[in-house]
Amino acid sequence: MSVQNTQQLQTSHSTASKFNSWKNMVAKDWYKHWELYLMLIPVVAFYLIWCYGPMYGIIIAFKEFSPRKGIWGSEWAGVKYFIEFFNSPYAWRVIRNTILINFWNLVFGFPLPIIFALLLNEVKNQFYKRTVQTITYMPYFVSLVVVCGIIVDFTASDGVFGEITKMLGGTPTNLLSDPKYFRTIYVGSELWQRLGWDSIIFLAALSGINPELYEAATIDGAGRFKQIIHVTIPGIMPTITILLILRIGAMMNVGFEKIILLYNPLVYDTADVISSYVYRKGIVESNFSFATAVGLFNSLINFLLVVSANWFSRKMTETSLW
Repeated sequence: MSVQNTQQLQTSHSTASKFNSWKNMVAKDWYKHWELYLMLIPVVAFYLIWCYGPMYGIIIAFKEFSPRKGIWGSEWAGVKYFIEFFNSPYAWRVIRNTILINFWNLVFGFPLPIIFALLLNEVKNQFYKRTVQTITYMPYFVSLVVVCGIIVDFTASDGVFGEITKMLGGTPTNLLSDPKYFRTIYVGSELWQRLGWDSIIFLAALSGINPELYEAATIDGAGRFKQIIHVTIPGIMPTITILLILRIGAMMNVGFEKIILLYNPLVYDTADVISSYVYRKGIVESNFSFATAVGLFNSLINFLLVVSANWFSRKMTETSLW
């Protein structure tokens, strides 16, 4: 037998041995944790059906889609709709608005729940602490339609803010009809609605910090503020990093539901974002191929952002998503 044949035989034996070892390991793990695997099946099925299955429809972005002809029966269009989007007068507007709204949401909406969790963590009166938590959680569970209705009523010329303006001697106006106020109203309402809810994960991370670290810091003469700086914040930094990566990866995402419930043609210049634009082009105007192309572009940018943020985090720290 030649040396080459011997090497091939050894390689095949090695591969078979690794496969059998892996198979035995999986079988052993299944036998030991079969309940957990059964619990995992609905989650995997959900993502396969609702997240990965619809990706088949991405093909529509490259076709002259006709519901009558179907996806495969429609004619090929290439990158026509991508070029059409970038040449349209609305492309820069919706990209700019999407980035700006997400940027201000990141600047204010990311650190404030951390600060709120740190403050709650310092409260020793459990009754007061739970009361504050309950009050701040409640807006998150209110229907988005109800929240938007409250915002519309409060910002109307005869609403709460209009009456306050009148009391101060000003002229009340409908704030949602003025483009310069839309982003402030949107970001402010997001903070009110999500502050308490977003702080939950940080409170959970705080509960996992070893109390002995605080005792050691106290022995070394550190006060409460220095303990927060040198013990608490480093203790939850991995959680902060992971959530920051995910937030950066969603910089091109703004839910169209709230935008559509709040905006009107008068404020399109500052309120119209990619998701609302896709909604109007795809659902209202039935231009499915164009809407899919814009949505695919949005998803690709988000993918690049999360990969870049993860790479940067892995280079600068020891924490990353993968």
